[in-house]
Amino acid sequence: MSEFNIGDKVVYPAHGVAEVTGVERREIAGSAMEFYVLRVLENDMKVMVPKKNAGSVGLRRIVDDVQVQEVYEVLTRRGEKISTATWNRRYREYMEKIKTGSLLEIASVLRDLCILRGDKDLSFGEKKMLDTARTLLVQELALAKGVQGADVVRELDEMFPSHA
Repeated sequence: MSEFNIGDKVVYPAHGVAEVTGVERREIAGSAMEFYVLRVLENDMKVMVPKKNAGSVGLRRIVDDVQVQEVYEVLTRRGEKISTATWNRRYREYMEKIKTGSLLEIASVLRDLCILRGDKDLSFGEKKMLDTARTLLVQELALAKGVQGADVVRELDEMFPSHA
């Protein structure tokens, strides 16, 4: 598990990109623990993650150039089998993928929901999930590529037209 420094941009699964704003020591149940203090960029929420648990909660660095390419490969891949389960079962499957914090998993959720959207109306929950996956992808890809979020949004809109 790598150490993070103040000012580092990290990904906190299901919340997106966050900045490490500090490291604090707190006493909990009689033992001293160190925490990373994170500020989630999307909503300014403050999160404290025990340093020793950072790996197990999935805290990780922003993807690198190689991983960015892999994300685009996932997004452009067609012919993948999309779950034919009921919408609520599919929702649970996709939610699990988003919770992993893996940008590749999130990209597959976005791709599948965009393809599905072309065939039928998405449920309210699926629309919200599509927006969540899209937001998480845009945040991290923009930072990883050093571009504005709007540039990534434009790319996604070209890949998946008719974003309602």
